[in-house]
Amino acid sequence: MIGYYLALASRSLRRNVVLTILMIVAIAFGVGASMTTLTVLHVLSADPIPQKSDRLYYVQLDPRKARGDKDPEPIYQMTLLDAQNLLKAKKADRQVMMTGGNAGIDAQRPGLPPFFLDDIRQTTADFFPMFDVRFIAGTGWTADDDERAARVCVISKALAEKVYGSTNVIGKTLRVEKDDLRVIGVIENWRPVPHFYDLNTDIYGKGDQLFVPLTTSLQINIGHSGTTNCWDDNTDSYAVGAPCEWLQFWVELDSKEKAAAYKDFLVAYSQEQKRAGKYERDPNVRLRDVMTWLEFNHVVPSDARLQTWIALGFLLVCLINTVGLLLTKFLRRSTDIGVRRALGASKRSIFVQLLIEAGVVGLVGAVLGLVLAWLGLWAVRHQPATYADLAHLDMPMLFATFALAITTSLLAGILPAWRGCQVTPAAQLRSL
Repeated sequence: MIGYYLALASRSLRRNVVLTILMIVAIAFGVGASMTTLTVLHVLSADPIPQKSDRLYYVQLDPRKARGDKDPEPIYQMTLLDAQNLLKAKKADRQVMMTGGNAGIDAQRPGLPPFFLDDIRQTTADFFPMFDVRFIAGTGWTADDDERAARVCVISKALAEKVYGSTNVIGKTLRVEKDDLRVIGVIENWRPVPHFYDLNTDIYGKGDQLFVPLTTSLQINIGHSGTTNCWDDNTDSYAVGAPCEWLQFWVELDSKEKAAAYKDFLVAYSQEQKRAGKYERDPNVRLRDVMTWLEFNHVVPSDARLQTWIALGFLLVCLINTVGLLLTKFLRRSTDIGVRRALGASKRSIFVQLLIEAGVVGLVGAVLGLVLAWLGLWAVRHQPATYADLAHLDMPMLFATFALAITTSLLAGILPAWRGCQVTPAAQLRSL
């Protein structure tokens, strides 16, 4: 029976080509515009580490002086002293302190002059297992390497190929500023989107390429990328004990119970620091998981959300236009529908037939809408926005395009199909 209805739909759509084309184009443009903006929003708001985002927590403390301000939020980042204390306490399954960095790289390779690299991650040993960074050669450093400020580093595949022309580089030397670091690991080009673990650098950037122990970077004077905020006079913002926030601190906790216990530990730590005279404020701590942290920081650009709502509004206009076109088309066929009803066709069968016809229009509109979405995303990729190159249609969004087009056409077809199946056979037969 479905095959019969499809044949009737094909014949009906060919009968009035102009009207059919108008309906297909209306759906295609609505779907194309919507899927372009929805795909961008999907990419920008995706979970950057879905396998464990509910187990990774960003830590905030508040060591500022009590100056009577009413800001309920603690400081955004962490001081070096607090980060070191929490790291040594080892109260979490894993813990990492880190910041971004930049430095000059001397490849010491003919044909490749020294260059400046601003995608450096200064961090501690747990970084790689905590964030599931995949190695293609070698491994990361150890906690002992952190303690003794070992002259080691991990590099990305892209940096390895740029500097050495190969990823077979374990044991080779990389000159960073004026110091030589031994390469102990090579990772896949790692680019979580968004750059959740450090929102002070480019949120949708290309990803870090060089990883160095934080203790080592402090000794060889790798530059700091990101923000530094101080609340008192100091001579060295990055010294231990300086009243300055510039580090990110993340912990991994594999259960809600452990998360609650760790938050209690942070409160106890703050109380201890206040008793020691290092903190002036009452305990003010935060422990947010990845998605809560991204939502708190409003990471998704507001223009992406606005464009999505505008596109969905445009889709609604296209849907209304399609309803009108289908209504016109079905009512023009009142005589044919009346004859079918007189020959014994039920209202239900007429309704299904007309709805299938609307679905065929949606299917063709989906194909054209998919082409328009690809063109729209191509245009987005040529915009100057930092996230532009991420605008690609993945498989879930590909299926969503067809689902949206067919659903839209079926919704548009419900009212016209219902009106069409209400045709009175006797009145139409008398008009013959």
